[in-house]
Amino acid sequence: MQMRFELKMKCWILLLSVLDFLSLVVCSCPAPCYCNFNTVYCNNMDLTEESLPVAFPPSTDIIHLSQNILTTLPNGIFDGLLDLQEVYLQHNPWTCDCNILYLRSWLQKQQNRKLYRDVVCSSPPSLRGRLIMYLTEDEVLSTCQYWHCSLALICQLCLFIFIILQVILLLLVIIFLRRFQRISKEARSSTKEIYQNTDSYTYNDGYSLSHYSRK
Repeated sequence: MQMRFELKMKCWILLLSVLDFLSLVVCSCPAPCYCNFNTVYCNNMDLTEESLPVAFPPSTDIIHLSQNILTTLPNGIFDGLLDLQEVYLQHNPWTCDCNILYLRSWLQKQQNRKLYRDVVCSSPPSLRGRLIMYLTEDEVLSTCQYWHCSLALICQLCLFIFIILQVILLLLVIIFLRRFQRISKEARSSTKEIYQNTDSYTYNDGYSLSHYSRK
């Protein structure tokens, strides 16, 4: 009787342990992917860098990311996965600019390079079809410099437009001030003429009255 009780207890403990392990696996699987033991399937899900899981289970050894619309990967996304052996990355429109440096560095550290022969650049046109792991640092940095040059050109253009607007505003202020001065001058001249005419009328009226009184 006691042996049956101990056997049942062991079975229950084993069952609870299995359920606990399964719940842990399910909870740790990142959405929208699904997991099977230590393999994470995120392929063919139209994932972008924004919708890609920010982290994977620490025990992950295989990740499927193929057939998505990934153009780059977040820096350090694979760094904490010590058991990681394979990542399927083919059939994604990779953009080989400054943001591809992390993926390039990670690929160059992998021993099984045959697995990554289909991981190629889709843009820019000058690097289209090139294997990412064989890109030189100068080739990647040249796209960064082009981007910085474009940004600098846009900033200079905005600054030039701002200066032109300031000059136009200054000219409008000068024109307004000159018109105001001319109007003020004309107003002063009109006021002076009115005073002169008033004095002349006063003098003539006084002269006429004195002449009439003498008579």
